[in-house]
Amino acid sequence: MKISILDDYHDSLRTLASFNKLAGHDVAIWNDHVQDTDTLAARLKDTEALVLIRERTKIGAALLERLNQLKLISQRSVYPHIDIDACTRLGVIVSSSQHADTPSYAAAELTWGLIIAAMRQIPQQMFALRTGTWQIGVGNSLRGRTLGIYGYGRIGSTVAGYGSAFGMNVLVWAREQSLQRARSDGYVVAQSKRAFFESCDVISLHMRLVQETRGIVTGENLSCMKPTALLVNTSRAPLIEAGALVNALRQGRPGMAAIDVYEDEPLRDPGHPLLTMDNVVCTPHIGYVTRDEYEIQFSDIFDQVNAYVAGNPINVVNPQVFDLLKGRRTS
Repeated sequence: MKISILDDYHDSLRTLASFNKLAGHDVAIWNDHVQDTDTLAARLKDTEALVLIRERTKIGAALLERLNQLKLISQRSVYPHIDIDACTRLGVIVSSSQHADTPSYAAAELTWGLIIAAMRQIPQQMFALRTGTWQIGVGNSLRGRTLGIYGYGRIGSTVAGYGSAFGMNVLVWAREQSLQRARSDGYVVAQSKRAFFESCDVISLHMRLVQETRGIVTGENLSCMKPTALLVNTSRAPLIEAGALVNALRQGRPGMAAIDVYEDEPLRDPGHPLLTMDNVVCTPHIGYVTRDEYEIQFSDIFDQVNAYVAGNPINVVNPQVFDLLKGRRTS
Protein backbone atom coordinates (compact mmCIF):
# COMPACT_ATOMS: atom_id res chain seq x y z
CA MET A 1 0.00 0.00 0.00
CA LYS A 2 0.92 3.64 -0.37
CA ILE A 3 1.17 4.80 3.22
CA SER A 4 1.62 8.36 4.49
CA ILE A 5 2.63 9.24 8.06
CA LEU A 6 2.05 12.79 9.24
CA ASP A 7 3.74 14.90 11.94
CA ASP A 8 6.76 12.73 12.74
CA TYR A 9 8.56 15.82 14.01
CA HIS A 10 11.92 14.17 14.72
CA ASP A 11 11.85 11.51 11.99
CA SER A 12 11.88 8.94 14.75
CA LEU A 13 9.39 6.33 13.52
CA ARG A 14 11.74 4.78 10.96
CA THR A 15 14.20 4.08 13.83
CA LEU A 16 11.67 1.94 15.74
CA ALA A 17 11.86 -1.84 15.66
CA SER A 18 8.12 -1.90 14.94
CA PHE A 19 8.66 0.09 11.73
CA ASN A 20 9.83 -3.16 10.15
CA LYS A 21 6.17 -4.19 10.15
CA LEU A 22 5.71 -1.84 7.18
CA ALA A 23 8.42 -3.54 5.12
CA GLY A 24 7.25 -3.97 1.54
CA HIS A 25 4.89 -0.98 1.67
CA ASP A 26 5.52 2.37 -0.03
CA VAL A 27 5.86 4.69 2.99
CA ALA A 28 6.13 8.50 2.92
CA ILE A 29 6.89 10.26 6.21
CA TRP A 30 6.29 13.97 6.77
CA ASN A 31 8.29 15.67 9.52
CA ASP A 32 6.63 19.09 9.57
CA HIS A 33 3.17 20.07 10.76
CA VAL A 34 0.65 21.26 8.18
CA GLN A 35 -3.05 21.93 8.63
CA ASP A 36 -3.76 23.69 5.33
CA THR A 37 -6.27 21.60 3.38
CA ASP A 38 -4.80 22.32 -0.06
CA THR A 39 -1.30 21.37 1.03
CA LEU A 40 -2.46 18.18 2.72
CA ALA A 41 -4.63 17.22 -0.26
CA ALA A 42 -1.64 17.58 -2.57
CA ARG A 43 0.63 15.56 -0.28
CA LEU A 44 -1.87 12.78 0.29
CA LYS A 45 -3.52 12.53 -3.15
CA ASP A 46 -2.15 9.01 -3.79
CA THR A 47 -2.31 7.81 -0.19
CA GLU A 48 -4.19 4.59 0.49
CA ALA A 49 -3.44 4.31 4.21
CA LEU A 50 -2.94 7.35 6.44
CA VAL A 51 -1.09 6.93 9.74
CA LEU A 52 -1.68 9.62 12.36
CA ILE A 53 0.35 10.48 15.43
CA ARG A 54 -2.35 11.09 18.00
CA GLU A 55 -4.30 14.31 17.40
CA ARG A 56 -1.61 16.43 15.78
CA THR A 57 -3.51 16.93 12.50
CA LYS A 58 -7.27 17.42 12.09
CA ILE A 59 -8.77 15.24 9.37
CA GLY A 60 -12.03 16.90 8.30
CA ALA A 61 -14.58 16.30 5.58
CA ALA A 62 -13.15 18.97 3.26
CA LEU A 63 -9.84 17.11 3.16
CA LEU A 64 -11.28 13.61 3.07
CA GLU A 65 -13.44 14.43 0.05
CA ARG A 66 -10.28 15.17 -1.94
CA LEU A 67 -8.46 11.96 -1.02
CA ASN A 68 -9.92 9.62 -3.59
CA GLN A 69 -7.43 6.81 -3.00
CA LEU A 70 -7.73 6.77 0.78
CA LYS A 71 -9.00 3.47 2.19
CA LEU A 72 -7.73 3.39 5.78
CA ILE A 73 -6.82 5.72 8.64
CA SER A 74 -4.75 3.96 11.30
CA GLN A 75 -3.98 5.50 14.67
CA ARG A 76 -4.26 4.84 18.40
CA SER A 77 -6.53 6.12 21.18
CA VAL A 78 -9.37 8.66 20.87
CA TYR A 79 -10.26 10.41 17.62
CA PRO A 80 -11.96 13.81 18.14
CA HIS A 81 -9.73 15.17 15.34
CA ILE A 82 -11.22 12.86 12.70
CA ASP A 83 -14.59 13.38 11.02
CA ILE A 84 -15.78 9.81 11.49
CA ASP A 85 -19.12 10.40 9.75
CA ALA A 86 -17.33 11.70 6.66
CA CYS A 87 -15.00 8.70 6.70
CA THR A 88 -17.97 6.35 6.80
CA ARG A 89 -19.75 8.22 4.02
CA LEU A 90 -16.66 8.11 1.83
CA GLY A 91 -15.84 4.47 2.52
CA VAL A 92 -12.74 5.07 4.64
CA ILE A 93 -12.13 2.60 7.45
CA VAL A 94 -10.82 4.11 10.71
CA SER A 95 -8.84 1.70 12.88
CA SER A 96 -7.87 2.91 16.34
CA SER A 97 -6.79 0.68 19.20
CA GLN A 98 -8.20 1.87 22.53
CA HIS A 99 -5.53 -0.15 24.44
CA ALA A 100 -7.90 -1.32 27.19
CA ASP A 101 -6.25 -1.78 30.59
CA THR A 102 -2.94 -0.40 29.25
CA PRO A 103 -2.16 3.04 30.66
CA SER A 104 0.35 5.39 29.10
CA TYR A 105 3.05 5.07 31.73
CA ALA A 106 5.01 7.69 29.84
CA ALA A 107 2.22 10.24 30.41
CA ALA A 108 1.90 9.25 34.06
CA GLU A 109 5.64 9.60 34.57
CA LEU A 110 5.70 13.03 32.94
CA THR A 111 2.80 14.08 35.16
CA TRP A 112 4.80 13.14 38.22
CA GLY A 113 7.87 14.88 36.84
CA LEU A 114 5.89 18.07 36.37
CA ILE A 115 4.51 17.88 39.89
CA ILE A 116 7.99 17.64 41.39
CA ALA A 117 9.38 20.27 39.01
CA ALA A 118 6.66 22.78 39.88
CA MET A 119 6.58 22.18 43.62
CA ARG A 120 10.39 22.43 43.90
CA GLN A 121 10.70 25.19 41.24
CA ILE A 122 13.27 23.11 39.37
CA PRO A 123 13.12 24.92 35.97
CA GLN A 124 13.16 28.34 37.65
CA GLN A 125 16.08 27.36 39.89
CA MET A 126 18.00 26.02 36.90
CA PHE A 127 17.45 29.19 34.89
CA ALA A 128 18.51 31.36 37.83
CA LEU A 129 21.66 29.31 38.39
CA ARG A 130 22.64 29.72 34.75
CA THR A 131 22.39 33.50 35.15
CA GLY A 132 24.60 33.50 38.24
CA THR A 133 21.93 33.50 40.96
CA TRP A 134 22.27 31.02 43.83
CA GLN A 135 18.76 29.95 44.95
CA ILE A 136 15.68 32.03 44.19
CA GLY A 137 13.26 30.80 46.84
CA VAL A 138 11.97 27.93 48.93
CA GLY A 139 10.02 25.07 47.40
CA ASN A 140 7.42 22.70 48.84
CA SER A 141 7.58 19.03 49.80
CA LEU A 142 4.99 16.48 48.71
CA ARG A 143 4.84 14.12 51.70
CA GLY A 144 1.78 14.74 53.83
CA ARG A 145 0.07 16.96 51.26
CA THR A 146 -3.14 16.09 49.41
CA LEU A 147 -2.98 14.94 45.79
CA GLY A 148 -6.25 15.32 43.92
CA ILE A 149 -6.86 12.97 40.99
CA TYR A 150 -9.66 14.29 38.75
CA GLY A 151 -10.63 11.38 36.55
CA TYR A 152 -9.77 7.94 37.84
CA GLY A 153 -8.94 5.98 34.71
CA ARG A 154 -5.82 4.17 33.58
CA ILE A 155 -3.44 7.12 33.89
CA GLY A 156 -5.16 8.72 36.88
CA SER A 157 -4.97 5.53 38.90
CA THR A 158 -1.29 5.17 38.05
CA VAL A 159 -0.53 8.72 39.19
CA ALA A 160 -2.50 8.05 42.37
CA GLY A 161 -0.12 5.17 43.06
CA TYR A 162 2.86 7.47 42.60
CA GLY A 163 1.30 9.88 45.10
CA SER A 164 0.87 7.14 47.66
CA ALA A 165 4.48 6.07 47.18
CA PHE A 166 5.56 9.63 47.96
CA GLY A 167 3.52 9.71 51.15
CA MET A 168 0.75 11.94 49.84
CA ASN A 169 -2.90 11.71 50.82
CA VAL A 170 -4.81 10.85 47.64
CA LEU A 171 -8.29 12.31 47.07
CA VAL A 172 -10.33 11.39 43.99
CA TRP A 173 -13.12 13.06 42.06
CA ALA A 174 -14.64 11.52 38.93
CA ARG A 175 -17.83 10.05 37.51
CA GLU A 176 -19.56 7.58 39.79
CA GLN A 177 -18.30 4.43 38.11
CA SER A 178 -14.72 5.65 38.44
CA LEU A 179 -15.30 6.68 42.06
CA GLN A 180 -16.37 3.14 42.83
CA ARG A 181 -13.09 1.83 41.41
CA ALA A 182 -11.15 4.40 43.46
CA ARG A 183 -12.93 3.30 46.64
CA SER A 184 -12.20 -0.35 45.90
CA ASP A 185 -8.53 0.58 45.41
CA GLY A 186 -8.50 2.11 48.88
CA TYR A 187 -8.54 5.81 48.00
CA VAL A 188 -10.66 8.50 49.62
CA VAL A 189 -13.37 10.10 47.48
CA ALA A 190 -14.21 13.78 47.84
CA GLN A 191 -17.64 14.68 49.24
CA SER A 192 -18.27 17.12 46.39
CA LYS A 193 -16.55 18.77 43.45
CA ARG A 194 -16.21 21.99 45.41
CA ALA A 195 -14.71 20.20 48.40
CA PHE A 196 -12.25 18.49 46.05
CA PHE A 197 -10.95 21.78 44.66
CA GLU A 198 -10.85 23.39 48.10
CA SER A 199 -8.97 20.53 49.81
CA CYS A 200 -6.20 19.57 47.42
CA ASP A 201 -2.63 20.85 47.38
CA VAL A 202 -2.08 19.36 43.93
CA ILE A 203 -4.80 18.59 41.38
CA SER A 204 -3.98 16.53 38.30
CA LEU A 205 -6.48 16.15 35.44
CA HIS A 206 -6.87 12.72 33.84
CA MET A 207 -9.93 12.60 31.60
CA ARG A 208 -10.58 11.98 27.94
CA LEU A 209 -11.82 14.97 26.01
CA VAL A 210 -15.41 14.26 24.99
CA GLN A 211 -18.40 16.56 24.79
CA GLU A 212 -19.29 15.87 28.43
CA THR A 213 -15.82 16.77 29.72
CA ARG A 214 -15.15 19.84 27.57
CA GLY A 215 -14.82 22.80 29.97
CA ILE A 216 -15.53 20.56 32.96
CA VAL A 217 -13.05 22.57 35.04
CA THR A 218 -14.47 26.09 35.32
CA GLY A 219 -13.10 29.39 36.51
CA GLU A 220 -15.24 29.04 39.61
CA ASN A 221 -13.67 25.63 40.34
CA LEU A 222 -10.18 27.08 40.05
CA SER A 223 -11.05 30.02 42.28
CA CYS A 224 -11.75 27.53 45.08
CA MET A 225 -8.18 26.24 45.04
CA LYS A 226 -5.62 27.25 47.66
CA PRO A 227 -3.23 30.08 46.77
CA THR A 228 -0.44 27.55 47.44
CA ALA A 229 -1.96 24.81 45.27
CA LEU A 230 -0.77 23.39 41.94
CA LEU A 231 -2.96 22.53 38.93
CA VAL A 232 -1.49 19.96 36.53
CA ASN A 233 -2.85 19.18 33.07
CA THR A 234 -1.20 16.52 30.92
CA SER A 235 -4.52 15.38 29.41
CA ARG A 236 -6.21 17.93 27.12
CA ALA A 237 -6.38 21.72 27.31
CA PRO A 238 -10.14 22.05 26.61
CA LEU A 239 -10.93 20.17 29.81
CA ILE A 240 -10.48 23.60 31.36
CA GLU A 241 -12.90 26.38 30.43
CA ALA A 242 -11.31 28.60 27.78
CA GLY A 243 -9.23 31.36 29.34
CA ALA A 244 -10.04 30.26 32.89
CA LEU A 245 -6.61 28.98 33.86
CA VAL A 246 -4.68 32.10 32.85
CA ASN A 247 -7.21 34.29 34.63
CA ALA A 248 -7.14 32.10 37.75
CA LEU A 249 -3.34 32.19 37.91
CA ARG A 250 -3.40 35.96 37.62
CA GLN A 251 -5.88 36.06 40.50
CA GLY A 252 -3.61 33.81 42.58
CA ARG A 253 -5.81 30.71 42.87
CA PRO A 254 -4.23 28.30 42.18
CA GLY A 255 -0.77 29.60 42.89
CA MET A 256 0.96 27.36 40.34
CA ALA A 257 0.33 25.32 37.21
CA ALA A 258 2.20 22.65 35.28
CA ILE A 259 0.97 22.26 31.71
CA ASP A 260 1.76 19.90 28.82
CA VAL A 261 -1.28 20.59 26.60
CA TYR A 262 -2.63 23.72 24.90
CA GLU A 263 -5.69 24.97 23.02
CA ASP A 264 -3.69 25.37 19.80
CA GLU A 265 -0.83 23.01 19.06
CA PRO A 266 1.95 23.16 18.18
CA LEU A 267 2.34 26.27 20.36
CA ARG A 268 5.06 28.49 18.89
CA ASP A 269 4.17 31.87 20.41
CA PRO A 270 6.72 32.71 23.12
CA GLY A 271 4.38 35.48 24.21
CA HIS A 272 1.61 33.08 25.21
CA PRO A 273 0.55 33.98 28.77
CA LEU A 274 1.34 30.53 30.19
CA LEU A 275 4.91 30.78 28.84
CA THR A 276 5.51 34.16 30.46
CA MET A 277 4.40 33.35 34.01
CA ASP A 278 7.04 32.55 36.62
CA ASN A 279 4.63 30.27 38.49
CA VAL A 280 3.97 27.98 35.52
CA VAL A 281 6.03 25.04 34.25
CA CYS A 282 5.32 24.21 30.61
CA THR A 283 6.31 21.33 28.34
CA PRO A 284 5.38 20.88 24.62
CA HIS A 285 2.88 17.97 24.77
CA ILE A 286 5.50 15.31 25.42
CA GLY A 287 3.46 13.17 27.80
CA TYR A 288 3.43 10.15 25.48
CA VAL A 289 6.61 11.02 23.57
CA THR A 290 9.14 8.40 24.64
CA ARG A 291 10.79 5.72 22.53
CA ASP A 292 9.24 2.98 24.69
CA GLU A 293 5.74 4.42 24.31
CA TYR A 294 6.22 4.90 20.57
CA GLU A 295 7.14 1.23 20.19
CA ILE A 296 3.94 0.21 21.96
CA GLN A 297 1.72 2.62 20.08
CA PHE A 298 3.07 2.15 16.58
CA SER A 299 3.25 -1.61 16.88
CA ASP A 300 -0.54 -1.45 17.27
CA ILE A 301 -0.93 1.12 14.48
CA PHE A 302 1.18 -0.84 11.97
CA ASP A 303 -0.61 -4.08 12.91
CA GLN A 304 -3.85 -2.36 11.96
CA VAL A 305 -2.43 -1.50 8.52
CA ASN A 306 -1.34 -5.07 7.91
CA ALA A 307 -4.64 -6.45 9.14
CA TYR A 308 -6.41 -4.31 6.55
CA VAL A 309 -4.06 -5.52 3.82
CA ALA A 310 -4.80 -9.10 4.88
CA GLY A 311 -8.52 -8.42 4.45
CA ASN A 312 -9.37 -8.49 8.14
CA PRO A 313 -9.47 -4.90 9.53
CA ILE A 314 -9.20 -4.66 13.31
CA ASN A 315 -10.12 -2.05 15.93
CA VAL A 316 -12.59 -0.47 13.51
CA VAL A 317 -14.40 2.49 15.07
CA ASN A 318 -16.86 2.99 12.18
CA PRO A 319 -18.15 -0.52 11.38
CA GLN A 320 -21.06 1.00 9.43
CA VAL A 321 -18.55 1.59 6.64
CA PHE A 322 -18.63 -2.12 5.80
CA ASP A 323 -22.25 -1.84 4.60
CA LEU A 324 -21.28 0.93 2.21
CA LEU A 325 -18.22 -0.96 0.94
CA LYS A 326 -20.28 -4.12 0.47
CA GLY A 327 -22.81 -2.14 -1.55
CA ARG A 328 -20.06 -0.79 -3.79
CA ARG A 329 -18.78 -4.31 -4.51
CA THR A 330 -22.20 -5.66 -5.40
CA SER A 331 -23.35 -2.72 -7.52
